[in-house]
Amino acid sequence: MPKQPWTVDRVTDQTGRIAVVTGANSGLGLETAKVLAHKGAEVVIAVRNKEKGECARAEIAAGFSTGHLDGRLRVRTVDLADLDSVRAFADGLRGECERIDLLVNNAGVMAPPRTLSPQGHETQFAVNYLGHFALTGLLFPLLTGDTARIVTVTSIVHRMGRIHWDDLHGGRSYSAAGRYFQSKFANAVFGTELHRRLESAGSPVRSVLAHPGYTATNLLLGGPVGLAKLLGRVGALSRIGQSPGQGALPQLYAATEPDVRGGEYIGPDGLLELRGAPTRVRLTKAATDPETGRRLWELSERLSEVRFRIPAREEKPDAPGA
Repeated sequence: MPKQPWTVDRVTDQTGRIAVVTGANSGLGLETAKVLAHKGAEVVIAVRNKEKGECARAEIAAGFSTGHLDGRLRVRTVDLADLDSVRAFADGLRGECERIDLLVNNAGVMAPPRTLSPQGHETQFAVNYLGHFALTGLLFPLLTGDTARIVTVTSIVHRMGRIHWDDLHGGRSYSAAGRYFQSKFANAVFGTELHRRLESAGSPVRSVLAHPGYTATNLLLGGPVGLAKLLGRVGALSRIGQSPGQGALPQLYAATEPDVRGGEYIGPDGLLELRGAPTRVRLTKAATDPETGRRLWELSERLSEVRFRIPAREEKPDAPGA
């Protein structure tokens, strides 16, 4: 008998878990937060716009009896482009939570005109990657349980990305799509390097990567014409673009499936990984290169001023340093 595709019906009971999902007001993040909450998790809806976050909270709570999710859905604001905002968010969460069981690094922006973050970093690199690196480091002391996971969302286009070491923020040359590819490549490198360091320390925390395939979210639909044309080479969005609910399945699989191991990469099982049920897929060799991982990690610590040491299993995590 053929194996049945993995769906949200197979998400295990999440009662007692505390999850933080960035960008949970729409698209993949909203769908991820919705499923986790409906399966019993306490979810922190981490968003830049509080009003949109409250709308997401109301949507997630819809269909439940009055008060059923009270206390299990928290809206908290964070601007991942601004490292000061990331620190403030993490400080607030450390004051509220004794632990976190799941961090889903999901939020992102796609191919805007060149702009810089408050700290002077190219916006896509800042939001999609560097803000999540800092957030992971600042929240790492809370990820203490044997089932704790960090899921970092990358993309099939990480294959076309590279780190522009000598022009990281596009001051000399800027391509909106190219810098998006860089940010998603950085996510892939980070998730892999984090796994490498966790494994070396004997930590039970798992770092897992996921990508949504070709999904019809506001992020893609609002992207620039050039990127739409690039993606259009493999088919029209109206024909092959998955729904956000379907596109969120790989990161939900990465976040909840009991047999997922650290360092694995989850994506759709269809042609070119554009759509389908979640399965284990492969990163590019460049994304798993240890030297690239070490170099990006050290650069990220310097740019974010967040340095975190992963303790050996018997040690307690250090408070993040500045």
